[in-house]
Amino acid sequence: MNGEQDDFNPHNDNALPSGFPSPSQDYIDAPIDFNELLIKNEIATFAVRITGDSMIGAGIYPNDIAVVNRAKTPVNGSVILGLLDGQFTVKRYCVTKDGIRLIAENPKYPDIQITENSDFEVWGVVTHSTRTM
Repeated sequence: MNGEQDDFNPHNDNALPSGFPSPSQDYIDAPIDFNELLIKNEIATFAVRITGDSMIGAGIYPNDIAVVNRAKTPVNGSVILGLLDGQFTVKRYCVTKDGIRLIAENPKYPDIQITENSDFEVWGVVTHSTRTM
């Protein structure tokens, strides 16, 4: 180190190691566009703030922001934002021989079996979540 500082642009899409320092790059790519990175269908995508701890096993924690795509069809194992009996919930969507089951990713919460008496609608598929450090 001769007192000169390498140019650093925090808005690039190159992976940076979190361990030992790496040699500087010869050039920096274009800034990362979070809209481009996180949103595949702008018209059908929105964000929600997570409350509760039922999905911590999936890496979704209280106060995280979940990106939800309403145009995406859930498949077995998708994390979804659903409306169940008038209440929003984020759960893992599982299709079984008995129908749809909503599974929490925290053992303190029971699975929810969707029945013909359930007022249930999938509002969208959670495609990303992010949190503030």
